[in-house]
Amino acid sequence: MTETGDRRPLASRNTRWAGAIARWMASRTITPNQISKGSMVAAALAGGAFFLAGQSAGEMRIVCLLSAALFCQLRLLCNLFDGMVAVEGGKGEPDGPFWNEFPDRVADLLIFAGIGYGIGAPGLGWAAAAFAVLTAYVRELGRATGNPSDFYGPMAKQHRMATVTAAAVISILEPLWQGHNQVLTIALWVVALGAALTAIRRGRTLVRRLKEVGTR
Repeated sequence: MTETGDRRPLASRNTRWAGAIARWMASRTITPNQISKGSMVAAALAGGAFFLAGQSAGEMRIVCLLSAALFCQLRLLCNLFDGMVAVEGGKGEPDGPFWNEFPDRVADLLIFAGIGYGIGAPGLGWAAAAFAVLTAYVRELGRATGNPSDFYGPMAKQHRMATVTAAAVISILEPLWQGHNQVLTIALWVVALGAALTAIRRGRTLVRRLKEVGTR
């Protein structure tokens, strides 16, 4: 991954622990692109864990839900460290821009489709995935037209991962009210509708910026 120009604002990027880990990675033979590819592996494991959780009960379901939450956060850590190793570590690669975006889109598809199939609502899972990809498309369209990247939500990448991570943890408590998969279903609806709203919001912002340039 190579990040140039504007970057997603992340408070974690400025923490001591993140800086220490990024420096350790940069001092090894680990490349930013390898870290980016690792995010797809983490997402595949998260999606698989969500699918198995939807088909399981008891202790097995708890293990799957906790694993899904863990791998969702690991996906985000990969997204954090690939950029830090590329930029702060000075190890950016010529094909970095591709690996900056492609793994993120694959990750969204794997995670949300996995949840959808696991809870028996594949259409809802694919809808959440599609709108998640659309938010990134509008952002990159903005960059392609010479505008700064729009990272605003309400359902940007970190918000989507926070939503499904929290849903995974809360789902562990569903037996207390004889529930099964309701929390994950609600989470997918929140992501789908929130991502759709995010794409619309970013689209409107981009149109306004383009019009402002055209009237100068």
